[in-house]
Amino acid sequence: MSRVCVISPFTGLAGDMLLAALVDAGAPLDAIRAAVADTGLTGWDLTVTQVLTHGLAASRADVSVSDGATSRKAKELIAMAGRVRQRAVAEVATKALCAIAEVEGRLHGEDPGEVHLHELGGHDTLVDIVGAAAALHALDVSAVHCEPLPLGSGGVRTAHGILPCPAPATAALLENAVVTGTELKGETVTPTAAALLRAVKADFGSPPPMRLAVTGYGTGTRTLADRPNIAVVRLGDVETDQVRDLVLLETNLDDVSGEVLGYVVGRLLEEGALDSWVTPAVMKKGRPAHVLHALVTPETADEIEGLMFAETGTLGVRRSTVRRTAAARTTDVVHVHGVPVRRKHGPHHGKPEYDDAVAVARRTGLPLRTVLALAAQQPEER
Repeated sequence: MSRVCVISPFTGLAGDMLLAALVDAGAPLDAIRAAVADTGLTGWDLTVTQVLTHGLAASRADVSVSDGATSRKAKELIAMAGRVRQRAVAEVATKALCAIAEVEGRLHGEDPGEVHLHELGGHDTLVDIVGAAAALHALDVSAVHCEPLPLGSGGVRTAHGILPCPAPATAALLENAVVTGTELKGETVTPTAAALLRAVKADFGSPPPMRLAVTGYGTGTRTLADRPNIAVVRLGDVETDQVRDLVLLETNLDDVSGEVLGYVVGRLLEEGALDSWVTPAVMKKGRPAHVLHALVTPETADEIEGLMFAETGTLGVRRSTVRRTAAARTTDVVHVHGVPVRRKHGPHHGKPEYDDAVAVARRTGLPLRTVLALAAQQPEER
């Protein structure tokens, strides 16, 4: 069984709205605060309160600040997010902040790490991004789906003046996302929310059939006259094996080194490939070669195919439709020398998460194989 999160951006989506909705759905506030504290950020406090908006009870996340720092360089925020002890949380948070840095750098013609974030450089950005990543991790969410994002019209006031909605950074971050129009004016999707969706590789297709577990409602600070300003998250459990049609991309390569192939496999996985691998082959005239494979969803096939062309220089990529049966799976957490390690269980086998085990090995000095064995042998924690 795996936990799925479906986001319904009723009036839009902001980082604080998503965080509040996840807390409303059961994410522990203490775990979220602890993850933010790991960053070294000072002079802040996070509270989540229940409010009534148009007759609907929802949660609101508020960040109070006492040190007054409102802007930072992107590299400062990225370094702070990288300090979070839970590596899965740090990975999502740094990916989101790197995405913001890249688009801001491109828009302003600056180095991404050196770009100075104004509205996005304050406490709120770090708390919302790290907090949402920690909430998803605490809720054991393995996949995020998002309904079409409503984009408002008009302008938004920034440090550079009034800019069109969606703001240029938001528009860049939403490339390949599914969006729709709305009669609402102003900023309905923030760069922070867009970056989080990119970092978790949110799927904008139809979510799989699931058993609905809980629904959470998060509201922002904006008040609307005729409707609640909310984002909704629905958490559900996928209980049965999932059969889905996927796309298999393949290309034959006889002039690409092993080092480059290893890098390309990693890039394909980072950009959303469900799996990627390389097999040896012998081509015409006895030339030794490799076949690069990528298993992708139909929605990401064009993007991943383009990346294969760009990174390998190949002259052709084959595309075929395959049907995959994904076994139901569950996840639990055990502690090895006090450090949490997630374990993924299928119907016939289970194993610890590699990244978590590596974090334990580096922190304790134990051999990785020892950490893996200890995590596998641990009884389920209650």
